[in-house]
Amino acid sequence: MKNKLSAGGLVYSTEAGRMCPGCRQPVAQCVCKQVAAAPVGDGVVRVSRETKGRGGKAVTLVKGLMLDADAMLALGKQLKAACGSGGTVKDGVIEIQGDHIERVMAALKAQGHIVKRAGG
Repeated sequence: MKNKLSAGGLVYSTEAGRMCPGCRQPVAQCVCKQVAAAPVGDGVVRVSRETKGRGGKAVTLVKGLMLDADAMLALGKQLKAACGSGGTVKDGVIEIQGDHIERVMAALKAQGHIVKRAGG
């Protein structure tokens, strides 16, 4: 017997594209608007460097930004361009490939954010 939660549902339709799992309408016409709220924080942006789980490659992480998803993507794009490297935005954290802590901190300070270096 299948679990009620794993019963599945329509995820994509060739006619309408992506479907909302909550109301089962096309995302553009979603009535439940399952949009994640902006993260709550202390207003301090923390920039750190991490190598764990990345084969020894360094990644610069930017956490604590109180922005919505679209603004986070736009800022991630600006920071990647400023550093001249790739990266991504995952779960409210901007990841930039390489050790670019100083450049990222300078770019965020220029935009008026309160920035702290986190980690070692």
